Amino acid sequence: MPRIYFGEKEIECKSGDNLRKTLLNNELSPHNSSAKLLNCMGLGSCGTCAIEIVKGEPHAKTKIEEWRLNFPPHTSKTKLRLACQIKVEGDLHICKHPGFWGEKRP
Repeated sequence: MPRIYFGEKEIECKSGDNLRKTLLNNELSPHNSSAKLLNCMGLGSCGTCAIEIVKGEPHAKTKIEEWRLNFPPHTSKTKLRLACQIKVEGDLHICKHPGFWGEKRP
């Protein structure tokens, strides 16, 4: 079973589980501040669940993910991915950056 490493937490899930739902089901959030309430609920249109995959190889970006990560405040040149579009197929180490959309990288 794949494991997700998010900050100090480690979560186990089934292969194919949605990353955003898995985080939320384990009382973790891919959203910052008010984005926890103001988001598209996993449709891929808002971009507030953007996370960085530090280690691990998720599947290729979905068309929705490519579309949303290609306009401000996001840019296709970053390593950000949308948690709502990722099916967990193997171990992932993820990081959430500051900012409403998680776009403010150090």
